[in-house]
Amino acid sequence: MTSVVALGLLTAVGACTPTEYVRGYVPTEETINKLKTGVDNKRKVVRLVGSPTSVSTFESGTWYYVSRRSQQLAFFEEELLDQEVVAIDFDKNGLVKGLRRYAMDDARNIIPVGHKTISHGREMGIMEQLFGNLGRFTNDSGSGGVSE
Repeated sequence: MTSVVALGLLTAVGACTPTEYVRGYVPTEETINKLKTGVDNKRKVVRLVGSPTSVSTFESGTWYYVSRRSQQLAFFEEELLDQEVVAIDFDKNGLVKGLRRYAMDDARNIIPVGHKTISHGREMGIMEQLFGNLGRFTNDSGSGGVSE
């Protein structure tokens, strides 16, 4: 009987051990120092550093390498322990323009507004939604019934 209780206690204690997660990749300082501003292009960066975690959608073309270390205890929310970001900026010709490093101290907590995003489009009433397509389709064009 005592072995069953002991096994139950060990299982309970083991379940309370936090699980640690390591995600992403940030290149070493030595690897980053091999990049030459105004000389190296995106292909060389991929060959030397690897594929980025994320790519900027803006014209400037910034590549981000992100590494995160976090832990989670049982069913509680995951806690961020450490985060590093390396941002490599490219000019319009695809050459390395600059490099930035961010650590956990640089992080900012952004709280999104949860209620509703305002769109300044046209709002349609219920009748307009129901009858809005009347008269928009014809059968005389021979193009499947849709007028242009």
